[in-house]
Amino acid sequence: MYPGAWAQKTPEKTAIVMTGSGRSLTYRQLDDNSRRTAHFLRDTVGLQTGDAVVVLSDNVPEALELYWAGVRIGLYVTFANSHLTAAEADYIIENSGARVLFVSANLADLASRLQAPGVQHRLAFGGELAGFESYESVRDASSDAPIEDQPRGDTMLYSSGTTGRPKGIKRPLSGQQVDEMSNMSAVLQLLYGMTEETVYLSPAPAYHAAPMAFMAAVQSLGGTVVMMEKFDPEGVLEAVQRFGITETQMVPTHFVRMLKLPEEVRTSYDLSSLKMVIHAAAPCPPDVKRAMIDWLGPIIMEYYSSTEAAGSTFIDSATWLEHPGSVGRPTTEGSLHICGPDGSELGPGEVGIVYFASATGERPFSYHGDEEKSVSAQHPEHPGWTTVGDLGYVDEDGFLYLTDRSTFMIISGGVNIYPQEIENVFTLHPKVSDIGVIGVPDDEMGERVVAFVEPAAGVVGDPELAAELAAFAREHLSGFKVPREFHFRDALPRTPTGKMVKGKLRDEYATTVV
Repeated sequence: MYPGAWAQKTPEKTAIVMTGSGRSLTYRQLDDNSRRTAHFLRDTVGLQTGDAVVVLSDNVPEALELYWAGVRIGLYVTFANSHLTAAEADYIIENSGARVLFVSANLADLASRLQAPGVQHRLAFGGELAGFESYESVRDASSDAPIEDQPRGDTMLYSSGTTGRPKGIKRPLSGQQVDEMSNMSAVLQLLYGMTEETVYLSPAPAYHAAPMAFMAAVQSLGGTVVMMEKFDPEGVLEAVQRFGITETQMVPTHFVRMLKLPEEVRTSYDLSSLKMVIHAAAPCPPDVKRAMIDWLGPIIMEYYSSTEAAGSTFIDSATWLEHPGSVGRPTTEGSLHICGPDGSELGPGEVGIVYFASATGERPFSYHGDEEKSVSAQHPEHPGWTTVGDLGYVDEDGFLYLTDRSTFMIISGGVNIYPQEIENVFTLHPKVSDIGVIGVPDDEMGERVVAFVEPAAGVVGDPELAAELAAFAREHLSGFKVPREFHFRDALPRTPTGKMVKGKLRDEYATTVV
């Protein structure tokens, strides 16, 4: 199903509500607004199946309204990171081929700097922007007639750009009508048990792949989405209590910030409505996950996938406690392969490149406008096996363990070092708020290990702290993994979805440290 069906069945039910402003849309309003916008895009602009639109939005109800407007008429909807510079946003707008741009009025500074090449219609929602039409006026003036042909569109999101230019991740359209069950809705229903009774909390940026996919799927099932304007650790607990949240999805950095709340704060909220806390997007340090299970109980569920959606694994709390550190087994039997640089399959315990095999034997995605990068994601002998560059191994029971991204691996003295392992050691250290580990050129060893650290509040980043952290590392790591240098910063460059932008750390080291 989709919002149009629920608009008929439960028209006044809340489809989305904001935790801060309280703004909300019923299913009737969500369907009406998205249908009128779809008419504008198809009838006035002339967009056809497979065309693209770009949305620059903060966390507001219109984000989902615009998602459904495009998806219900077969468009690719690109949600761009609202924290981009104007030049970065212009690159995505131009690269996507979008003829229509939607921008939240809350992003006025960014909007004023955009060139938006190739865009024919610029529309602002939630207020006025110079040089932009009023989205609400255009929407409300458009036809309210039923739409007979509604081929399902998709998102075309851009990689976070932790290294190099971001790439548009483009999956073939399914050929389904929008009122047919989507794969994502089926996953939420069959794997996670979500229904129209679900009250789902989304604390992450709506432009990211997983939050948007989960919110849309919850609405396909007739549940209620509760969206936070921005993540706040205590705000999550308050929202669970106030709205009776049944499921939510977070990233490990959210877990860390929640675990660092004072004990009296963590225990002062009623969290009994929570049935499931799902996490993904980045490797979760085992100590962090174990602490979350101890706090909330065995309701922590993890999956491993990517925006490319080439494959996935899944693991529940009980199984994870038996296989700590694992991200689970593949959801499709036989789809997971660990391979060496030459493409040869590796055995249990051997670290290699993580590939997933598609059911069709064909590449399940491409990088928009970059065939070379698209081909580079394929296995050299099996075109239907693709990778996003993650490294890992499987144990004797077929459980996958991730070690790091191949682009982050450090080779020092001929030995492979995985920064994630080092970072995990410090995640819950009381004097460390955040840490990023990189490799830098070294004349003797090839590369040496360097750590950038954001000290905890009230902690001074000085040589004494560096010595203390080095000693702590030596207690938990082999000597060759201990950082040779510690550099302290007020904040580290993470994306709003929790990924460390290590390219910026490398650039900073090369230009200011060396």
